[in-house]
Amino acid sequence: MKMIQQFRRFLTALVLVLVLTTTAACSGTVQAKQPTQLPPGISRSGDYALLERGNSVQGQDFGNWVVSTAKGIVQDAYVRDNNKLGVVITPQVRPTEVRPLTKSLLQGFHKNFPNQDLEVLIYAPDKKLILTGEYDRQSNQVEYK
Repeated sequence: MKMIQQFRRFLTALVLVLVLTTTAACSGTVQAKQPTQLPPGISRSGDYALLERGNSVQGQDFGNWVVSTAKGIVQDAYVRDNNKLGVVITPQVRPTEVRPLTKSLLQGFHKNFPNQDLEVLIYAPDKKLILTGEYDRQSNQVEYK
């Protein structure tokens, strides 16, 4: 299974490079400018790739896994500080499915980031917060808000 995932990641990266190379080559003489100010917490050392799904390598990998595994349920996901997972659901998710989805995501999140309090934020397709699930490692309980 890991080999398939690695192959899929490699293939995705290769396609992305080809698309970007072709797009850049065919777009004329427009050149991108380096930003003068960076968002807080971002250095000039190339951390931009980590912004998409997570601000750590583990977070990036888990965010990618959530989106790729939950096809048709999750549009987008991000992980911040290895303890906060934000998920944008698709319109196909029924309101009765939101809490079980949150619980499932918390369980998977806990397996990948053990020994810490965790938070899962579920957003509607219009990016409005629907539900927050908080896992407390001391009590081993989940609280929904």
